[in-house]
Amino acid sequence: MTFNTEQAPGVEGKVPQQTRGFVFNHTMLRVVDPSKSLAFYSKVFGMRLLRTSENPDAEFTLYFLATTEGEDVPADQDARAKYVGRRQGVLELTHNWGTENDPDASYHDGNSEPQGFGHICFTVPDLKAACDWMDENDVTFKKRPEDGRMNHIAFVKDPDGYWIELVEHSG
Repeated sequence: MTFNTEQAPGVEGKVPQQTRGFVFNHTMLRVVDPSKSLAFYSKVFGMRLLRTSENPDAEFTLYFLATTEGEDVPADQDARAKYVGRRQGVLELTHNWGTENDPDASYHDGNSEPQGFGHICFTVPDLKAACDWMDENDVTFKKRPEDGRMNHIAFVKDPDGYWIELVEHSG
């Protein structure tokens, strides 16, 4: 028998026909300094910048990143834009122009009061090796695996203070 869904209060048991083809595409984070954030996500997490969209009238730029290991990413800009729009696991960084020059600019990480957004997550093949890599790159830890009861996860912070969970995947 094929898996459908786990049960919990409020969960719809049958997928509505009207949602066929829906793809959870991306999560957006606002960033103060795009050069710091792009360096962080491309070097520390191996993400590739797949698409950039500048919006001069509203004075912001969008950066779309994803891990693409083993994937055939189209070189053509239009084909790549379609590829980005159809795939899962995209991180959109939004930069409102001028924040990089404002010493008081910051964004709420969602974990301090009032709580809201919590974190994004990367699964990794080896949690210890991933934590060593974070240390090599001077990444700030919120929680190391040896801290507290949950020794199978770690949390690090990106340049804007957003939390990133690291979980070892099996296989």
